[in-house]
Amino acid sequence: MISSKIIGTGSYLPQKILTNDELSRIVDTNDEWIFQRAGIKERRIASDSEVTSDLAANAALAAIENAGMIPADIDLIIVATITPDKLLPSTATRVQKKIKARKVAAFDISAACSGFVYGLTIADQFIKSGFYKNILVIGVELLSRITNWEDRTTCVLFGDGAGAVVLSANEIENDTGFKNVTLGADGFSPPEWLEIPAGGSALPASNESVQRKLHYLAMNGKEIFKFGIKIIPETINRLLDKNDYTIEDIDLIIPHQANVRIVESAAKRLGISKEKFFMNIDKYANTSAASIPIALDDARKKDLIKKGDKVIMIGFGGGLTWGAILYKW
Repeated sequence: MISSKIIGTGSYLPQKILTNDELSRIVDTNDEWIFQRAGIKERRIASDSEVTSDLAANAALAAIENAGMIPADIDLIIVATITPDKLLPSTATRVQKKIKARKVAAFDISAACSGFVYGLTIADQFIKSGFYKNILVIGVELLSRITNWEDRTTCVLFGDGAGAVVLSANEIENDTGFKNVTLGADGFSPPEWLEIPAGGSALPASNESVQRKLHYLAMNGKEIFKFGIKIIPETINRLLDKNDYTIEDIDLIIPHQANVRIVESAAKRLGISKEKFFMNIDKYANTSAASIPIALDDARKKDLIKKGDKVIMIGFGGGLTWGAILYKW
C-alpha cells in the first residue's frame, strides 16, 4: 500500500522588515497596540521587483534541496495562494518555469488561509492513488499588494512570504505519514467577513472600484476572531476522535498564524498550554496560505519536530474554510 511522506521543507521571506514602530509612521497605530491584540512585532514586505511566483520559487528550491532532489524529480506543482501573479496564467506554471521543472502538471488552488492544508491533502491523494510520486506543495502570499495601508484594522496584520514541502511516495510499511485529515467550508457565512470585493466577475475592475479601494482585502475582525477560536478546538477534536487519540498524544500543533489571542483562546478550550502551539507570528505576521509551511520549516530548523512526533497542522480563513492534518514523523 502506497502512502505519502514529507521529505523536504523550505521557506522564503523577503529581506525587507517592516516593524510596528515603522508602521506607526504610516498609519495611526503603535507597537503596544499591535502586539497586545495580535502578537505581531514585525512583518516581511516584498521588494517592488518581486512577484508571488518569485517568493514561491525560492521556497520551492529550498524544499527540493532539503529533500535531496532536483527540480526534474518533481511530478506535480500545487500552489495555494490568493495573491497570484495574474488571474491567468496560474502562478504554479510561473513557478514551474522559474525552477526549471519541465513537463510537469501545475495548478493553483484558492482556499485563503486554509490553502496549504487543502493543497497538501490533494497531493496526498494523488500519491496514494499511484498517479504521482513526488509533489511540490507551496503556500505563498504577497499580501502587501492587496493591503489597504490606510486601514489600521487590517494593514497591521499581514506580511509576505512563502513555504513549501516535497511530498513523496512511501512504499515502506511503517506508521509514519498522514494519519488523518479533516476539511470543511461554510459558504453560507457572509463573504464580507473576509474578502476582496472587486476584481472578479461579480464586480469587475473599473475607475469607481479602484477609487473606492475595493481591490484591497477587507475583513470583519470580530467575526473572524470568533470563528477562529471556535473552529480550532472543534476541528482538532474531530481529528483526534478519528484516530482515538487524546490531545495529550499530540507533540506539536502548527496553526495558521492569524492572531496569538485566537491561539490562546483555542488552547484554553482544549485544556492545554499554548506552548503546544508553535507560533512565529511575532516575526512574520499573518501570511495566509504561507503561514503553516513557513512555520513548519521554522519548527524543523529549530529541531522541534523529532522522529515519531505526532503533529497537527490546522488552517482557517476566508470562504469560510478550514482544514487540519494529523501527521506522524
